[in-house]
Amino acid sequence: MFFMGTYTPKLDDKGRLFLPAKFRDQLAEGLVVTRGQERCLTVWPQAAFEELARRAQEAPVTVKAARDYTRFLFAGASDETPDKQGRITIPPMLREYAALNKDVVVIGVMNRVEIWDPARWEEYADAGEAAFSEQSEEVFPGL
Repeated sequence: MFFMGTYTPKLDDKGRLFLPAKFRDQLAEGLVVTRGQERCLTVWPQAAFEELARRAQEAPVTVKAARDYTRFLFAGASDETPDKQGRITIPPMLREYAALNKDVVVIGVMNRVEIWDPARWEEYADAGEAAFSEQSEEVFPGL
């Protein structure tokens, strides 16, 4: 099962976010929220994050890019378990990193969920629309 769709929940005053109902079952057993690329947050189901961690451990520590990536990824990671209402708390450091206030955009991206500031998401989506149209054959030959 994949995460997909775009949702616009709100953060409450305590930094809690209602997960979209369609995502809750897949995330009910636990998740990890991390810094993502393009200044969004990435939400990984616990099992997917553990697989990512296993793969990161296989990267040689002698490679600077691997060290940099794993430091950034793990230093900004937070284990969360949704409460009975389907809410998770986004730690202040991560809210600051992604410039999240009250309004957010939550998108499903196959094996993960991303949380965006609405203005950043709109800017990213606008810039990416042309590339999306032009790259389908390059990225997925025969599609």
